[in-house]
Amino acid sequence: MTDMFPPLSDRARVAALREALATRVVVADGAMGTMLQEQDPTLEDFQDLEGCNEVLNVTRPDIVRSVHEAYFSVGVDCVETNTFGANSSALGEYEIADRIVELSEAGARVAREVADEFAAKTGQQRWVLGSMGPGTKLPTLGHITYDILRDGFQQNAEGLIAGGADALIVETTQDLLQTKAGLLGARRAMEALGVGLPLICSLAFETTGTMLLGSEIGAALTALEPLGIDLIGLNCSTGPAEMSEHLRHLAQHSTTPLMCMPNAGLPVLTKDGAYFPLTAPELADAQENFVNSYGLSLVGGCCGTTPEHLRQVVERVRGLTPAVREPRPEPGAASLYQAVPFRQDTAYMAIGERTNANG
Repeated sequence: MTDMFPPLSDRARVAALREALATRVVVADGAMGTMLQEQDPTLEDFQDLEGCNEVLNVTRPDIVRSVHEAYFSVGVDCVETNTFGANSSALGEYEIADRIVELSEAGARVAREVADEFAAKTGQQRWVLGSMGPGTKLPTLGHITYDILRDGFQQNAEGLIAGGADALIVETTQDLLQTKAGLLGARRAMEALGVGLPLICSLAFETTGTMLLGSEIGAALTALEPLGIDLIGLNCSTGPAEMSEHLRHLAQHSTTPLMCMPNAGLPVLTKDGAYFPLTAPELADAQENFVNSYGLSLVGGCCGTTPEHLRQVVERVRGLTPAVREPRPEPGAASLYQAVPFRQDTAYMAIGERTNANG
């Protein structure tokens, strides 16, 4: 096939992504795992590692490719790689932690090939976001040591970069120490390979209003923004309705651009398994509102979202410019749970002492 448009160099492509994120709304894809499972891969496809989707990058790249093609066909700007579990804790449970780089690079390469094909055919630049999922262990609770986690994320990122990712997204994190391990592992990989890609941080907040270990949104922002991330936001766990207040806080206080990839609502358990009730028009409504209210630069979907969901999101936000924000960052310190602003209280204070022994 003769390309209608020659591909950009790696550096030019990354620069174009940065420019797009700074000037318009960039749309990513939706769910990956459910679409892979719909194609009913065999145990042989999984190399007897049932449920290890990352193995499909080398055994059934055609299945992975078909998911990327489905999303690019509805007009999204970028897709995430099939590498959500390509880290030390997740692959360690399958006893294949030595394959982190291999599976990460393979996943990025499949996505890169599809992105370049669509860019050549349509003239619309397409990008690849290297997915770095949280893994299965929480370092704050002592499930795994920080250095093992960080080094595994570095291997994940190195494979993604070698395979052609345009940005790295540390996503669905539930523990701030886990999040830092992912971000710093990604930074180490970029330094080791001499590249500079956009680094995205996407947090998972529960219906309780906090991350899994109890961290509030203010604590997360205070702890993570100094790490030099390019975007911060939320994905997974809930639908857009439950994310609104967290995004409001970020819009008011974050100097870092914002992103959001919600589930298709909260899952409803049925006899046939989990069902996500949010319709495509409802997701498009929510994302349009988030762009106009909170100035999101990157939108997409997570669990339960389909190419049809993203088709309608693309139609709704195409041509929109993110709302201009005037954030008011508040200096402070954060524990694992909450942020405490640095404020000097000049109010009058009276100290009294009771001498009544029965008092």
